Amino acid sequence: MKYDMIVIGGGLGGLFAGAKLAKEGKKVLLVEQHDRPGGCATTFNRKEFTLEVGLHEMDGLHTTDMKNRIFRDLGVNNNVTFLKVPEFYRFVNGKYDVVVSHNVNEVKEKLYRLFPNEKKGIDSYFYRIENSKKIIKQERDKPERTVGEFMDSILTDEDLKLILLGNLGYYHDNPYELSLNYYSMAQNSYYQGGGNFIQGGSQVLSDYLMNFITENGGTVLLKQIAKEIVVENGTAVGIRYKGVKKSDSEIKTAYAGEIIANASIPQVANQLISKEFGDTINDEIKNLKPGPSLLTVYFGFNKKLNEIGNKNYSTFIFDKSVKKLRDISQNNHADFNERSFTFVDYSQIDSQLVTGNRAVGAVCCNDYLVDWETLTGEEYKQRKNEVATHFINRLEKLLPGFKDAVEFYEVATAKTVQRYTLTPGGAVYGFAQTPARVKTVIQNPVKNLSFASAWSQTGGGYSGAIYSGYLCALDVLRRWR
Repeated sequence: MKYDMIVIGGGLGGLFAGAKLAKEGKKVLLVEQHDRPGGCATTFNRKEFTLEVGLHEMDGLHTTDMKNRIFRDLGVNNNVTFLKVPEFYRFVNGKYDVVVSHNVNEVKEKLYRLFPNEKKGIDSYFYRIENSKKIIKQERDKPERTVGEFMDSILTDEDLKLILLGNLGYYHDNPYELSLNYYSMAQNSYYQGGGNFIQGGSQVLSDYLMNFITENGGTVLLKQIAKEIVVENGTAVGIRYKGVKKSDSEIKTAYAGEIIANASIPQVANQLISKEFGDTINDEIKNLKPGPSLLTVYFGFNKKLNEIGNKNYSTFIFDKSVKKLRDISQNNHADFNERSFTFVDYSQIDSQLVTGNRAVGAVCCNDYLVDWETLTGEEYKQRKNEVATHFINRLEKLLPGFKDAVEFYEVATAKTVQRYTLTPGGAVYGFAQTPARVKTVIQNPVKNLSFASAWSQTGGGYSGAIYSGYLCALDVLRRWR
């Protein structure tokens, strides 16, 4: 079969790229190895519960947010409802219990009261966040700092630093590796536009985009996995793919003028193209490392958790062993009875993930494939149950009655993420967003092959993937014109 464009992978990057190209009249084929579109932007059902795989809150949707333009162009706003979450986050570490709102002035006044000797540093932090674009432009020729280095330069109180970096896990697992420019731009978007949840779960967005592609003449094939990118004379001209079932042995070939890889760049280099081109790409990315994966415990509750006193949408619980920023990285590799984590209670909004008086929620923390890949099947199952028990017991201390409210739980590890997304180590944010990564523009040696995913220039998270897919489509369209 011959197409104008072929998209490998149906995560948000691939879906937004495919939707834009289909809207512009291109004949699009998208192949996705899972049984549903979305990648991490999916949901699944257990009993009466709809469980959100990845989305806790998406930044932005303020007046200058590029996502608004993208959503208008593709009709998203008329078909998907975005709910504002009530606060940015609640931070708890045994010494402090602080609710951080999305309103910068409110947060500053609260922190002035708690840390009166740090007023100058608090102002410096929020000046950097609120003026991130201008400062990045002004400092473009200077060596970039990490978030940890910046925080240490403006603040002395370690608890204050931890509070301000409560949601660090949205970006990376180590503040002394995370790009200050990347962090400040993303954090600014949360403070400007608040957090947003897709009513009904992120599958609503992914399904809409899949249907948009087909309604505009494109083809979406689920449970089909790309096995090879066909390259002739240095130019990508098609793909070979097959069904994911063991009984599906037939290799099919499709041709197109452009190939868009919504797969990890290491996967493209090591599995989908010839060694000649793969070695060139690997040389380009040799100094970049994948970011962490995530462990998630999905919960179904027999009641809404406001009945046991929970008032917050997302709560970041830092273990008492984390006394300063430099403890964060080590803690992310600690045992799960000490590892810091996030708890999200979707019943604090009209999520429509469950009916009646039941509720759903999730615990989430950084995770690493190395801790799981050598376990036997029985050991793996037992370890997941132990991890869930640790978090249930820890949340029982914070929210008495939590344990009795749990009707159902299921654990997904880095191994789970790798199985469903095929990313190295189950990395959810693509390459770690270090200063080196932000400045690195990956040169692609294969003509007519483009990258659209969390692994590309715009980085991870929902916004990064959306920008990546849409901008990739615009680049492809410019070349065709």
